[in-house]
Amino acid sequence: MFLTPYFSHDNHQFQFTRQQASHFAKKVAEDFNPIHDEDSKRFCVPGDLLFAVLLSKEGISQKMRFDFSGMVSEGISLSIDNKCDKESAVVDHNGKEYLHMSRQGDVSHNPEFIQHVVTNYVQFSGMNFPHIMVPLMEQQQMMINCQRPLVIYESMEIEFTRLDLTQPEVEFANATFDVEGKRGLVTLNFTFKENGQVVGKGLKRMVASGLKPYDQEAVDDLVERFNQRKEAFWAEFANAA
Repeated sequence: MFLTPYFSHDNHQFQFTRQQASHFAKKVAEDFNPIHDEDSKRFCVPGDLLFAVLLSKEGISQKMRFDFSGMVSEGISLSIDNKCDKESAVVDHNGKEYLHMSRQGDVSHNPEFIQHVVTNYVQFSGMNFPHIMVPLMEQQQMMINCQRPLVIYESMEIEFTRLDLTQPEVEFANATFDVEGKRGLVTLNFTFKENGQVVGKGLKRMVASGLKPYDQEAVDDLVERFNQRKEAFWAEFANAA
């Protein structure tokens, strides 16, 4: 399984180390959000990694919705609670729910199809910052706290017209940033295409907190620091190889 390096499992339970979660964020999704750094005081496992493990175990349905309700730390033993044929959730040993999935239609358990959808989606998802977020913030003249950026995954929806697919590619469609006071809702819309035809669509919602009036200099500094962290990680990784 392509996710093997990024989580540990024992019987029906699985968990993540800081290194596993951080390496998934950086190597697979190219997500350099500081909260996924191994040494972060606010460390949490990427929502895209929870999503990836859930799909690898439950398959891909024609229509799915994912709701994120908690942040996972290192070493928490998780399992999948199949509530019924149409609903599953990632929970800990106390029954606390972190990710809820509802689904409809046919289901595919084709591992190559699942791997392709997961890797394509998380690579697109990891492009949120700076490629999508910065233009949205500039347009709304509001920005996240550049010293303590916090953007939380809220929910996601995916719908395929059919499942006899092999390598559907994710394409960005458009995005919106709805601001209300110091809180903003970012919605990313995307499509799945195969052989030039649209075969699916989806959207991702994120909540940005602690918004401030837009400051181009502060945003430029945040982007520069982001790029420096990205370059430093890949340089360190190349030297260790």
